Amino acid sequence: MTYIIQIISGILMLYAGAEALCRGSAALARRHNIPPLVIGLTIVAYGTSAPEMVVSIRAAMTGYGDIAVGNVVGSNICNIGLILGISAMIHPIRVHVGLIRKDIPVMIAATLLCCVFLLDGKTDRPEGMILLVMLGLFTWITIRRAGGTATHQTAAMPVDIGASMMQRPWMDWIFIFSGLGILILGARILIGGSIRAATLLGISEAFIGLTIVAVGTSLPELATSVVAAWKNQSDMAAGNVIGSNIFNLLGIMGVSSTIHPFSSKSMNAGNLLALSVITMLSLPLMKSGFELKRWEGGILVLIYAIYIFSIWPG
Repeated sequence: MTYIIQIISGILMLYAGAEALCRGSAALARRHNIPPLVIGLTIVAYGTSAPEMVVSIRAAMTGYGDIAVGNVVGSNICNIGLILGISAMIHPIRVHVGLIRKDIPVMIAATLLCCVFLLDGKTDRPEGMILLVMLGLFTWITIRRAGGTATHQTAAMPVDIGASMMQRPWMDWIFIFSGLGILILGARILIGGSIRAATLLGISEAFIGLTIVAVGTSLPELATSVVAAWKNQSDMAAGNVIGSNIFNLLGIMGVSSTIHPFSSKSMNAGNLLALSVITMLSLPLMKSGFELKRWEGGILVLIYAIYIFSIWPG
């Protein structure tokens, strides 16, 4: 029971920390007249991936590579199968042509590259640096593509930045730094509880990373996309998932392996294959009529349920 409380507390702290970080970052960006589209594609998408970032870096640095990799792989499968699926079931998601032609292909390429890097069960600094360079190029191209345009996506921001903008500018920095602090503490509590629970129950760290940790750190994406779908803000619902997945692969894997190369002995080819298949499946589903329909969302949720059942320790 103590370990369960630790895990739940860690997840709640990650959610609260990501909320504060997104709120402060978005308000700070708005104060400096950064276009809302850029905020949505970068700060929001990357900000909701902050829990995954902190958890994976700490896991890598403390020698728990299975949790570091399982967190990224599991989060990306969860983002597409569970989060995008539920969002489409709430309201069919209209998909922008730019997402089909540019962002989803980048996500697929990043997925396949990371799977290739992980086939030998480890990642090193050169591989991490390659991923970070790719992330930098993607972010730069995204900002140039968005270039100064203002869109209706302001209404779809996952945090109410209006309240923060009414306050003094230094409040934004308090949100940012307090959010980071809560994220770091929450990650320590979550990893500690997860490792002890895995040891007690006799299940692998990789399974914990692929399920409990992955779903827990994906709560910000879940909240963002579900609310966006409910408000019929399709671009935000889909863009948040795609952007977060790209950041998970290029940013989190890149930073984690650059700071501290790690190995993941329990991450088998089956999990990497599941990630590749569901990632590539997202393209034809979204491309059909440029809309992810309710029944297609149901298929994604079903695939995620089958995947969880397949890896459940027998």
